Amino acid sequence: MSTLPFSSSVYAARLDRAASLAADAGLDAIIVGPGPDLQYLVGVEGDTIERLTALVLGPGIAPTVVVPRMELAKVRTTAVGALGLRLADWVDGENPYDLVADALGTVTRVGVSDALPALHVIPIGERLGVALELATPVLRESRMVKDAAEIAELRRAGDAIDAVHRRVPEWLRAGRTEREVAADIAEAIVAEGHRTVEFVIVGSGPNGADPHHEVSDRVIQEGDIVVVDIGGAVPSGYNSDSTRTYAVGEPDAVAAERIVVLVRAQQAAVDAARPGATAAEVDAAARDVLAAAGLGEAFLHRTGHGIGVSVHEEPYIAPGNDLVLREGMAFSIEPGIYFAGEWGARIEDIVVVTAEGCERLNVAPHGLTSV
Repeated sequence: MSTLPFSSSVYAARLDRAASLAADAGLDAIIVGPGPDLQYLVGVEGDTIERLTALVLGPGIAPTVVVPRMELAKVRTTAVGALGLRLADWVDGENPYDLVADALGTVTRVGVSDALPALHVIPIGERLGVALELATPVLRESRMVKDAAEIAELRRAGDAIDAVHRRVPEWLRAGRTEREVAADIAEAIVAEGHRTVEFVIVGSGPNGADPHHEVSDRVIQEGDIVVVDIGGAVPSGYNSDSTRTYAVGEPDAVAAERIVVLVRAQQAAVDAARPGATAAEVDAAARDVLAAAGLGEAFLHRTGHGIGVSVHEEPYIAPGNDLVLREGMAFSIEPGIYFAGEWGARIEDIVVVTAEGCERLNVAPHGLTSV
């Protein structure tokens, strides 16, 4: 029984476009292993294992999935089965790299997906007798601009994570540990419509000054500033990611003033996100507001990252990235300020570039929320 989130025609169009982009890049073929690219192209989820699973496609090549026979039934429930793609199955003791070569024929330039490990890349290259290269430019271009169905799923994910943020005041209070609060949040992420919890960050007091702090047994104290960054995947596999900053009780006046500036910086970047702007210009819009307030050195990371079947993907909203934004691109806007040993704050929304600007997919209150 198929459980595909999109129609088979959507996946057929994705395969056709990937083959066309491969041709444009001068590649004879691309080989895609388990990971976000394979999920996007044919709905096959899972991680790479020692047994090779790979999609082989390219201009003039019938898309073929090389798969262990023990995984055949599962693969048939995806777009692979819905589209009737050619299957080349194998059992232990057989050489799956021969099946890749058989599917490709004579080739000169072959790209491989980022997620395909050296465990498989090296023997494939040896079997084909070619130097493999990354298919990243092809696959990045395939996934970077979302269609209407993908945007609908991202909107669904955004609504679900907003519902969780609105419930955070139920659990966030002095005397509880970050880990205890995170457990309640994780349960709510699933209850509010996600199928998986991808991450929960509860950074209280000095832990909030570490942008990638997760959780600890630190006891939350009265007056703490707390960063709550959470996300998960909805049933279609598309992700949410949203950060809000909370104060437990009455916040320090200086911290509250700085967070007001942070909210302004985030809004400036949202206002800058539109077709024709570059990723670097959106990043600069946030960075300039913080720098003008003397907080530039406290902003330690890029302004955002793309999102879809991966939590982090292209486009990256970062200094020096001259990528021109196009309608349908989806990414986070999440400036933060961090003061080592003291506290940190971050405000994050997912936005989608529209014809006129951008649409926020997260609308939970942005300012410092006292609980």
